[in-house]
Amino acid sequence: MARARRLSRWLRRPAVGVLTHPLVAGVLDIGGLWVLHATDLFHSTHTSVVVHALVHAHVFLAGYVSTSSVVGVDPGSAPLVAAVAVGRAARLRRRPLRPGRVAVRPPPQGVDVVDVRAGAQLMYYGGDLVDVVLIVPLVAGWYRATRPRAAVAHPGLSSS
Repeated sequence: MARARRLSRWLRRPAVGVLTHPLVAGVLDIGGLWVLHATDLFHSTHTSVVVHALVHAHVFLAGYVSTSSVVGVDPGSAPLVAAVAVGRAARLRRRPLRPGRVAVRPPPQGVDVVDVRAGAQLMYYGGDLVDVVLIVPLVAGWYRATRPRAAVAHPGLSSS
């Protein structure tokens, strides 16, 4: 029980609240992927085990925090506008993966063009499935929270 209380206190810190806000988490997620692919970091992941592990940890944690900040059990006080903005950002994240755009950019050195296209198609079209899997529970939760309640019959009141 003491561990749970410590973790709960830690999670209520202002810095954690900032990092888990949907917009900040989305920027960290998308920005990290941009840095990975727009710099030499991608090549470094193949030459250093430590860099490889750190990049994988960042991608996993940033994706998890970004997703849970929008679709999580406790979405916090983030307004619907922020959730919509993150949803749009998630769609933008896949925009460079459109199959037609892959041919415009040269693949990273040592990576076959066929592999790049196959990976881009898998991520692009598979992302639609992931969107559905994430959006359905999000919308269902919002519906449950805002649906009209059934009228409660009070004794002594007639319905005529």
